[in-house]
Parts: sequence; C-alpha cells; structure tokens
Amino acid sequence: MSEWVKLTYVHSSIGANYHQKATVRTLGFRKLHQSRVVPNTPSLVGMLRSVAHLVKVEPAEAPTSPFAEKE
Repeated sequence: MSEWVKLTYVHSSIGANYHQKATVRTLGFRKLHQSRVVPNTPSLVGMLRSVAHLVKVEPAEAPTSPFAEKE
C-alpha cells in the first residue's frame, strides 16, 4: 500500500460492539460518508482490521497544506 490512505466511513456503527464504535471515533469519524487522509502505519492497519466492514480504504497522495507557499 501507499504511504497515505484515504478512509471513508460508509456503514453505520449502530449494532456494532463498544470497541468498534470507539475505533471509529478514534479514526476521527463523526458522521457517515466523512473522509480522512491519514498516514499508513502499523497501528492504523490494526484499527482498520477491526472495522473493515464499516470503512472503505483507498490509496491516496500525501495531503498538502492550504498554507503551503505557491511557486
């Protein structure tokens, strides 16, 4: 996989156990269809393994800062 991944929260965590709900919140999701670009780390892979049925994972480019200097 790439260095960065795009995560999208696609299925509700209603009915999921407490640990899966907590993992979704730890990933930074509050509402369905939210997306985040995060670095691909071993701890992230472990979290995604527990909520793979709730989150869609895609490779992504490194995010750029809106404050980066333009040439």
